[in-house]
This record gives sequence, C-alpha cells and structure tokens, in this order.
Amino acid sequence: MNEVVKFLNENPVQYLATVGRDGKAKCRPFMFCFEKEGRLWFCTNNTKDVYKDIQANPEIEISVSSPSYVWIRLNGRAMFENDMEVKQGCMENPIVKGQYKNAENPIFEVFYLDNAKAVIADFSGNPPREYTL
Repeated sequence: MNEVVKFLNENPVQYLATVGRDGKAKCRPFMFCFEKEGRLWFCTNNTKDVYKDIQANPEIEISVSSPSYVWIRLNGRAMFENDMEVKQGCMENPIVKGQYKNAENPIFEVFYLDNAKAVIADFSGNPPREYTL
C-alpha cells in the first residue's frame, strides 16, 4: 500500500477510465486525495458525467506515468460514501477547496476503491510489482 500511495502522491494528475453510459471508453484527468484506513480516496462532483458514469458502472481504472517512465495501473470498484471526515481531509488540497469551498457542498462527493488492485511497471524488463489493496 505504501508504495502505491507514494507513487500516486508523487504523480498527482492521474487518468481515470470509465465505461460511459453510451458504452464507450472515457478517460479523464483526476487527482488522488489520500489513503485512510487502507482505503484510497478520490473526489468528484455529482453533476459531472464522470459521476453519472461511475454510478452506472462503478468498475474503474486509474493510470499515471512518472517522468522516469514508471507507471501504475490501479483498478477497483468505486464506492461512494458521505464521510464528512474524508471530505474535510480532501479540503486540505487547495485545488479541491477552490472548486468546492467546503466539505458540506451538496455536489461534493468522495469515493474509495473497493477490491483495489495495483500494478507498478516500467520498461526495464523486470517483472511488474502487483498489489492487492
């Protein structure tokens, strides 16, 4: 878990892939919030298409590459919770705070990845490192 969290924090703009409600693949820039009690937390807005797509099909994948060509693929089932402590924690990010102003904003949503699996790999020829989170 620590290696996955470190990698996400060091590469702050990830790409989240969903299956759109139109059945087509969608990929969007996203940001990891933090890990709490073994859960990887993210946030979004319930008026966005990404929220509606995740509601229709919660199986998502997140990927990002580092400047040194190491990448992560992280997948799982997005589980939304109205956890005010997590929402407050997300507000520590100035970008999130700038968009939503406060944790009580009715459009502000947080989710974690359930049954998450991560693969960290590179072009070295070494086997990828796999994690069940």
